[in-house]
Amino acid sequence: MSTRLELLRGVIHPWHHDHFGHMNVRHYAPFFDDACYHMWTALGLPYSRMLADDRVHTVTAQATTRFVQELQAGDLIMIDGAVSRIGTKSCTFHMRMLHADTGTVHATYDVIEVFFDPETRQSAAMPQTIRQKLQHWLVAQ
Repeated sequence: MSTRLELLRGVIHPWHHDHFGHMNVRHYAPFFDDACYHMWTALGLPYSRMLADDRVHTVTAQATTRFVQELQAGDLIMIDGAVSRIGTKSCTFHMRMLHADTGTVHATYDVIEVFFDPETRQSAAMPQTIRQKLQHWLVAQ
């Protein structure tokens, strides 16, 4: 089984471009943010189940985008992701934005997700059941 999960596919449109003629950095965030939502379901841990079973969900504490190669209008993209770190109250996902036709990496996104108790509005320890599922998908960097 692959440790990287396909999370999202999209197309780059002319309105994603700036006056320099390439995709503006502001448009990478929505693609990666949507992929992050899909990541939890792809891991078998949808938000609805986290809330119902463990009374937690996650919030993004930090996101780092690395821009590798420009994208042009008409390019088809695919975002994949993997669990790259598991802590006591957080985990980190490593995502890649790939050209769907060539597999070329155009950007990467490392996001730290912190477990959060919506009642106390505080960070929370990662439930053991969630930890076990995440460990199954953990990859070495």
